[in-house]
Amino acid sequence: MSSRPVTVRALPTVAGLVAGYLADTAFGDPRRGHPVALFGAGAERLERLLWRDSRAWGTAYAGLCVAAGTAIGVAAHAGTGRRPLARASVTALATWVVLGGRGLAEEGQAMAELLDEAAACGDPGPARARLSHLCGRDASELDTVALTRAATESIAENTSDAVVAPLLWGGVAGVPGLLGYRALNTLDAMVGHRSPRYRRFGWAGARGDDLANLVPARFGAFTATVAAPLVAGRVRDAARAWWRDAGKHPSPNAGPVEAAFAGALGVRLGGVNRYGTTVEDRGSLGIGPDPNTTDLRRSVRLSRIVGAAALAGGALLAVGREVVRAGSTRGRRG
Repeated sequence: MSSRPVTVRALPTVAGLVAGYLADTAFGDPRRGHPVALFGAGAERLERLLWRDSRAWGTAYAGLCVAAGTAIGVAAHAGTGRRPLARASVTALATWVVLGGRGLAEEGQAMAELLDEAAACGDPGPARARLSHLCGRDASELDTVALTRAATESIAENTSDAVVAPLLWGGVAGVPGLLGYRALNTLDAMVGHRSPRYRRFGWAGARGDDLANLVPARFGAFTATVAAPLVAGRVRDAARAWWRDAGKHPSPNAGPVEAAFAGALGVRLGGVNRYGTTVEDRGSLGIGPDPNTTDLRRSVRLSRIVGAAALAGGALLAVGREVVRAGSTRGRRG
């Protein structure tokens, strides 16, 4: 173990997380050849080979896909062990690739503009079409109120999935954590839903994503609660909604963060949603009126605040990891 101070050993990871976060904030997703899209295409081809209506086959499929993503991260981590600048650069690139903060904010703003136009002209068609960029629910019969609610819920949930969780996993495990988490989360989006085809085959991907997001979702809920005054909300309302309503949601991770956002914004989220042939009742999250486009824009601001807090959390975790490693090394020597 190097004799350098712990903070110095953690610096490449911290610098990489910060640089990648800033790259996502400035540029958004890479325009061409996005590695996550390439991973998805490869996973889709593998699915065609391995699909069976079986949890065992689905578990093998999920294991292979996540192992492939994590292995790339492990190789990058090992290959830059003695080169801090290279480690920081690889971490920055991986962070930029896996984050979705700017894209999420842009979609929220675009939905708010389309919904304002729908209210003015009475045609929600463009907003219905745009909703698919945020979530997979059937928008064909949603009115502007339901569309606004759906977009606000998606901002909350995706803040946890696409911003908070990658940054925290990057702090815990560096590049392998970033790429391994994104592989698992991508699988959940591909095969984790409860359609007849994926009810068994996608079980492992969905449960693995649930486990990977247990802590990040609660970090996101806590940060949204504390940050409520920054979006003209109240900490007490956010905490009460989180405590009271999170368990009503069928997802163990979307529930806390959506409930906290609802309380922080002073609106009511949740209700009945349709995903193809599947109908899901999420209960009522928060107490207040239905969200309007002003609230949707406030949710985007809250998402950015939560993302910045997650960056700080990831940096602290990277330092903490080096502290643990240093203590373990001293223990072995002793």
